[in-house]
Amino acid sequence: MVLIIMKNIKTAPLKSIIYTALSVAFFSIAIMIARPPLASAFQESGAVGVQGIIPSTPPTRGATIAVPSSGVVFTNIPISVSGLCPTGLLVKIFSNNVFVGSTVCQNGSYTVLVDLFSGQNDLVARVFDALDQPGPDSNTVIVTFENSQFTFVGNHVYLSSAYAERGAPPNTELDWPITITGGTAPYALSVDWGDGTASELLSVPNVGAVTINHTYNQAGIYSVIMKATDRNGEKAFLQVVGQATGAIQSNSKANSGNLIIEKQLLWWPALEMLPLILLAFWIGRRHERVAQIKQIEDAFTRAKAKLKKD
Repeated sequence: MVLIIMKNIKTAPLKSIIYTALSVAFFSIAIMIARPPLASAFQESGAVGVQGIIPSTPPTRGATIAVPSSGVVFTNIPISVSGLCPTGLLVKIFSNNVFVGSTVCQNGSYTVLVDLFSGQNDLVARVFDALDQPGPDSNTVIVTFENSQFTFVGNHVYLSSAYAERGAPPNTELDWPITITGGTAPYALSVDWGDGTASELLSVPNVGAVTINHTYNQAGIYSVIMKATDRNGEKAFLQVVGQATGAIQSNSKANSGNLIIEKQLLWWPALEMLPLILLAFWIGRRHERVAQIKQIEDAFTRAKAKLKKD
């Protein structure tokens, strides 16, 4: 169909424009099929936020643990772990190879509240990029937690989650599965979602999996702090990162909480289209030249034939 239409068009510049448009469309479709980035846009209050996954190499620089130092003995939890890190990456803290807390690196440093196991804890910080690719491990810090209450009331209560980071669009409910183990049921669960709203209080009758949920009203990255208390007063803590994906906005209420604002300018769509536009222009110009040469050759042929006829 396209070829039939092109044959019926006699004007070379018009053909050139059509060839250029078709070339841009063809190469754009080819790129969309060849590369599988995930991109989504959410519109809120007239603004559009775009997020995408762009293939990249894993982080080459890891985090460090500056506080605490090895050899420290703790009798209370949670403890604060802090150090240096590459800005913008997710920092996960592991104790004895078990995930115990996370935060986003800001201005080259991080601080996160973590729980400890009774006895020795080998602490390691590990950074992750947007594709969940890990960077190098930090230095290992060995500390000890002497739980005096453990001697009298039994085993320690723990909070855990398979997710160090979880998100949903603004004004959409975010579900977060967590697990409570140890201690003595029932449990009181407190969740500070980091957006300035009042902490959520829940009663959990037994050990096991629990799904908590929350709705963020504005886009951003938030520090979520959970605390579980069992019947005997034993406490467990877990800090993670909640995300409301979309256009980043700011107001006093959100800034009064634990909002971490990150802004990214995506240049890749324009940069990716530039060579396609140049290539399509070159194809159009080349076709125009070929059409002009053909017109000249046809005119010369007709003139030659007319001379022979005369």
